[in-house]
Parts: sequence; C-alpha cells; structure tokens
Amino acid sequence: MDRVKVAVGVDIGGTNTVFGFVDELGNCLGESSLPTNPGNGPDNLFDRLFEKINSSFSKFSEQNEIVGIGIGAPNANYYKGTIEQPPNLGWGIVNVLEIVKKYTAVPVSITNDANAAAIGEMIFGAAKGMENFIVITLGTGLGSGIVVNGELVYGADGFAGEIGHMIYDINGRECGCGRRGCLETYASASGIKRTVFELLAELNSASILRKFSFDQLTSKDIYDAAMKEDKIALAAFDRTAKILGAQLADVVACFSPEAIILFGGLANAGKLIFDPVKIYMEEFMLNIFKNKVQIIPSGLSNGNAAVLGSGALIWNEIKKKIK
Repeated sequence: MDRVKVAVGVDIGGTNTVFGFVDELGNCLGESSLPTNPGNGPDNLFDRLFEKINSSFSKFSEQNEIVGIGIGAPNANYYKGTIEQPPNLGWGIVNVLEIVKKYTAVPVSITNDANAAAIGEMIFGAAKGMENFIVITLGTGLGSGIVVNGELVYGADGFAGEIGHMIYDINGRECGCGRRGCLETYASASGIKRTVFELLAELNSASILRKFSFDQLTSKDIYDAAMKEDKIALAAFDRTAKILGAQLADVVACFSPEAIILFGGLANAGKLIFDPVKIYMEEFMLNIFKNKVQIIPSGLSNGNAAVLGSGALIWNEIKKKIK
C-alpha cells in the first residue's frame, strides 16, 4: 500500500513555534508545539524543532511520507530563504534553508506568516477557486498576503504586500517599524486598544473599560464590552472599521480582488468588524469597483490555520511544478 504524502507545516512565532503534518486535502494528521526561546538563537530552535518533528513523525511514518517542509515566519523572504531582522525574535539575517539542510533533504519553502495564510486560503480555505484575493491578518499587528492571477505577490525583493505599513496618518501613532501612522497601529488588536484609550480621554461616556489599565486591556475585553452595548467599545470598533475600510478601498483600486479575507484575533469579533468595514469600504470605494468585492472570514480552522497555511506552501510548490 502506498504511503500518504504529507507536508510539514511550521509556524515560527515570538513565543511558540507550532508544526503539524498536512496532507494534500488539508487534513492535519498531527500537531505539536515548542517554545521558540528566541534569545537562544535560531540554531537552537531548529535543533529542538527537528528533534520534535522526527519524534512526532515516527509514530506514523510507516503510513506516511514527508514531501517537503513549509515554514511561515515573520520577515521571511521567499526568494532568499531567509528570515531578516524579525520583530520579537531579536535575530539578524538568518539563512533558514542552509540551517534546515543539516536536518533533511526534502524540499523546503519559507515565506512570511501572512503570505502563508494566503496560500492556505487558496489551497484549503475560503479562496478556493479564486485567482485574485487578499488576506488580511488582524493580530497584534496587521499582516497581508496578496494573490494576483493565482500567484502570490512577492515583488522585486520578496517583501511586497505590507498593507499594514501603508501610512494612514503621516503625523499619527508611532509604529514598531520606526515610522508614524502605519495602518497596523489603528487596525489591529493593539491598535483598537490605543483607540479605546483615546476615546476614554475624548468622551465622558460611562464605560466598563475605564476600570482597565492599558496593559490589562485585551481586544477580547473590548469585544465583550461591545456585546453589552458599551458606547466606548462600540465607538472603538466603528473607528477601527472606518480606518480599515478606507484603506482597503485604496487597496482594491490597486489590485481589484474578488474578495478580501479577514483573519486573526480581531476578525473573531465577527459582525462587529466585518459589517462596518464593508460599509466604509464601499463608501470610500472608487465607483468602478463598488459592490464587487466580498469581505469574508477565513475558511481555515482557527486551531491549526498557521500549520495549514505553511503546509500549503509545499503543496502549492508541487502544483506549480506539475503545471
């Protein structure tokens, strides 16, 4: 009996690194994680990672065969196979492909986490059958992956598609990238927190959010307050949606996607974010694009979306070779 082919999907985060074994249909056959411990350096991480991958795979290696390893990581460069000065990791430029060669001979592909999510949506998720779409990840920051004519947009240097670092306000909030006014400082889990505290200063409205310090407050607290009709929380979602919707209208004018897929922690607010973003996007949209672009949720399972996305990297590379 032929063994089932699987790709290893790896998602490297600032706190934890998650991996799993993904078959061609998007089934995750097993998943595990380990602390990233970025302060110990990339070699330490990959040494521990492959020890755990080999240990996990040994349990079903007789029935399965690894065809490649896909890696999603911050500031990963698809062209070069590198991770370059990643935030929250404290590394410089790391040649991941060279490191991984010490542990395996199977093909390896790497890209940033938002690009991996876009490929995951195209192969296994909400963008199946689409050739032009954009994935927006609304986490601590705002990541994005752009697919045009069925191909992920990498640009000349491998770093194209940084919608989160489009400037919303040239005199606006300080961003972790060192500039001011980037979209992700407004439209993200951390951005909506900043908006809440601006509103608390601007308005006298009673709000259960006044009891939180900035460090205590989470986007889930804001969501819970909004569901209780808290005026400050509702205003924060509305202001966030207006900024995001306006910027997405500009993005549509550049790429004319079939759909924009919202994914990540803030997207879990559902109608509180999806409905107003759609309304504001249409309000600011160039007329020729009005009512053509869907705003939809991810079609990937929240539990293993990162693993499915990075695993899909390999299946996408295999499909491109077949073409």
